[in-house]
Amino acid sequence: MLTIDYGNDGAVVAAGRLDAAQAPTAQAFLDSVQGTVTLDLAGLDYISSAGLGVLLKTQKRLMSSGGRLRLSGVRPHLRDIFVYSGFDKLFEIEPAR
Repeated sequence: MLTIDYGNDGAVVAAGRLDAAQAPTAQAFLDSVQGTVTLDLAGLDYISSAGLGVLLKTQKRLMSSGGRLRLSGVRPHLRDIFVYSGFDKLFEIEPAR
């Protein structure tokens, strides 16, 4: 299960699992964001290759109009996935505190 919505600070907050079953929901939400967007992943437990694809597609779209997708609250086990996939070079990533 995935929840994705705006948090109190204006960041987009995603929690749960971002897998192939939840990717369309996440993509539909992220297709509506503009500019530079912070995506808080502190509550995300799991991300699959489909989830990584959603983030990449969103990053490319935002960058084409001068924005970007920043990731915050990335927990260590998810940060490892970003490093192994090379996605740590594509995104500004702030680790979990």
